[in-house]
Amino acid sequence: MKLVRKNVDKSGEGSVTLVPEEPEDMWHAYNLIAEGDQVRSSTIRKVQNESSTGSSSSSRVRTTLTISVETIDFDTQAQMLRLKGRNIEENQFVKMGAYHTIDLEVNRSFTLVKPEWDSIALERIEMACDVTQNADVAAVIMQDGLAHVCLITSSMTLVRSKIDVAIPRKRKGHVQQHEKGLGKFYDAVMQGILRHVNFDVVKCILIASPGFVKDQFYEYMFEQAVKTDNKVLIENKSKFMLVHSSSGFKHSLKEVLQDPAVIAKMSDTKAAGEVKALESFYTTLQLEPAKAFYGKKHVCKAADAQAIETLLISDNLFRCQDVATRKEYVELVESVRDSGGEVKIFSSMHVSGEQLAQLTGVAAILRFPMPELEDSEDDESDGSDG
Repeated sequence: MKLVRKNVDKSGEGSVTLVPEEPEDMWHAYNLIAEGDQVRSSTIRKVQNESSTGSSSSSRVRTTLTISVETIDFDTQAQMLRLKGRNIEENQFVKMGAYHTIDLEVNRSFTLVKPEWDSIALERIEMACDVTQNADVAAVIMQDGLAHVCLITSSMTLVRSKIDVAIPRKRKGHVQQHEKGLGKFYDAVMQGILRHVNFDVVKCILIASPGFVKDQFYEYMFEQAVKTDNKVLIENKSKFMLVHSSSGFKHSLKEVLQDPAVIAKMSDTKAAGEVKALESFYTTLQLEPAKAFYGKKHVCKAADAQAIETLLISDNLFRCQDVATRKEYVELVESVRDSGGEVKIFSSMHVSGEQLAQLTGVAAILRFPMPELEDSEDDESDGSDG
């Protein structure tokens, strides 16, 4: 994402002009734009023209509109963001108050006006415009006949390709059929890697599978690379890492990312930090339950006591339509930071973010035990029983 202009006054009111440079930037825009905000961008409108003879014709014209956003629709697969709302600036093609839908496009600037830019929104802009944030990881999760080529960026896990090939069973006298099927499958996975992985950006490519599938595939891939003199694969051989997973499905990515060897290899990526924090939360919850809490009520009480060491919060909570609720979460984040705590904002598009969402989307690891929070929970349940 490229920041063209930022004009935000001390009260937090103002506008920001941004240019999305890659599909992932649409995810950042989706997290920035809220209902009630104003968006100004170039768009295409169908216009009806009536000639002097009374015949009418329609044409499509490109014009710049400012709309007050009413609905926001994000397509995760196509990485498209569609904003619908009423036109609020006079335009020769579109009447005031008329509805229009703007599709935000890559490499086309848009201006976002908010009544109040809070710290979370400003932080999101900084993160989206920081080039170093995009250095990341690719993963191939596979089992016999099934593979998923995923890209793990700083804010989401994207399945770029699903490879499903039927491999004939190994039967007496039909071993060749099995070998042929395997070769076809490995070749499809290799092509998927070459097509979807940008080796200039990706620092680490994980190949995960149950059993020896990963080892056989790795061997096959580099045999082919030597045969065909594929310099891209040969030069990046050191980036590949073989790890165990329980299956070839996307959900196995969670356990792969928790592998200590993987964490060490991708230590400078944001995704690893989130996974590590969640792992640490679960460990604390098992060993010292009085130092780990989840749910808004308990976490807010712990924040009031300045007890939070690490706050885990899902970006989903900042997208709520209720301004007051969003404000509460922003204040929670700010108070934890003011008291010297660390805040990890999880992306709901990541495997770790999906896990956190199951824990209400907000959790905290405390500096010191607060058994009274556990007691208050017991009191409430007793009261409700009575």
